[in-house]
Amino acid sequence: MLSACEYQKHIMRRADRLFQIIQILRRSTGPVTAASLAEELETSKRSVYRDIAALIGQRVPIRGEAGFGYVLEGGFDLPPLMLTTEEVEAAVLGAQWVAGHADPALAGAARDLIAKIAACVPEGLRSLIDDSAARTPPAWKMPVDGLNVALARAWARKGYKIALVYRDRDGQVSKRTVWPVAIAYFDAARVLVAWCELRKGFRDFRIDRTVNAEFLKERFPERPADLRRRWQASLQSYGHPDGNVA
Repeated sequence: MLSACEYQKHIMRRADRLFQIIQILRRSTGPVTAASLAEELETSKRSVYRDIAALIGQRVPIRGEAGFGYVLEGGFDLPPLMLTTEEVEAAVLGAQWVAGHADPALAGAARDLIAKIAACVPEGLRSLIDDSAARTPPAWKMPVDGLNVALARAWARKGYKIALVYRDRDGQVSKRTVWPVAIAYFDAARVLVAWCELRKGFRDFRIDRTVNAEFLKERFPERPADLRRRWQASLQSYGHPDGNVA
C-alpha cells in the first residue's frame, strides 16, 4: 500500500503525464499511436490507454482508437503559460538571444516577452528568469544595418519588392530589385534572404553591405508564403551553396 506521500507523488506524476499527452498530440500533424506515446512518456501502453480514457472523460476532444492512433481535435487549448521548467528556460534563452542579436524593434519585443513571462509564471519558476543556468552572450561587434530591418520584415510579410543599392564582398556596387523572403539572424551579421530579379534566383544580402534601400509599393507576383516554401524547397534540394551570397 502506498503511503500518503507516495500517493501524492503518484497523482502528480499522472497529472504531468496527462499534460504531456496533450502536448504531444497538439504538436503532432497526424495520429499518434499508443506505442509512440508510451515510448516518449516512458510508461506502458496500458497506462496510455487509461490516460487517454481519463482525458476523454474530462471532455478533452481526443479522437481515435487503439491500433490506429489518436489526434487532438481543433478548438482545444490549455490555459496559457502552463510551462515546465525546461519550457521556461527555453523561452527565456531564445528571447535573450533575440534581445542581444536582433534589430532594435525585435530586440525590444524580446525584452517585453521576458518581462511578460516573468509576470505570469508561478513564483517558483521566476528564478529561472532572473538567475537562469542557461545563458546566451550578447552579440559582439554587430555591424550597423544598412536598411530598416523591421520594415524589411513587414515587406516580406506583405509581399512588396525592395530596390537595393548593394556592395558585394569584393566592393562592387550594383542595383538589385528583390522579393524579400526572410531576415536571417547570425552571431555576427543580419542577412536579407530574397529572390533577386537580376540573378533570377534566391540570394543572401548582408544587411550591413546595403548602401541604400527603397521600399517599393509594388507587389511581387507570388504569395509570400509560396515564395518562402519555394526557398525552403531550394535549400532541401540543393543545399546552401556558397555562391548564393550576393
